Amino acid sequence: MKELTDWKKDRILAARNGKNPMVITVMKSGYAVIGDTQFLPGYCVLLPFNRVNSIEDLVVKDRMNYMLDMTLIGEAILKVCKPKRINYSIYGNTDAFLHAHIFPRYNWESNEMITQPVWKYFALKWSDEEYQYAENKHGNLKESLKKELEDRMKFTY
Repeated sequence: MKELTDWKKDRILAARNGKNPMVITVMKSGYAVIGDTQFLPGYCVLLPFNRVNSIEDLVVKDRMNYMLDMTLIGEAILKVCKPKRINYSIYGNTDAFLHAHIFPRYNWESNEMITQPVWKYFALKWSDEEYQYAENKHGNLKESLKKELEDRMKFTY
């Protein structure tokens, strides 16, 4: 079991070494990865190629590419998952390195939750085995996101 989760200790290095199973595709600024939890189907994260503390640590051109890639992931999620909207967030408080969360938000979410940030979802949703990424359950979603994202990159870059 330990070997199966060792990649989580350094997700960027694992992606670079081809050991991060969550990688959807390589982009201009980093790695598009599907989220560990899928209680909001299509949740993704953008990891940079190199570990930096924040987006301000990137030179301007790299910042622009990072922000572009983040929105390309959002567009792919919109096309594949058909959510109401996309929420983008960059924090770095818990995992103290640059990474962007791309969350789809859906009409089927409860009235209580739809107006709240996703972090307000009950802890159970984040850790419940039912919502954890599983290849047999979410593999088709990951592949659909990959195809859509790669098509968008060809058109954009």
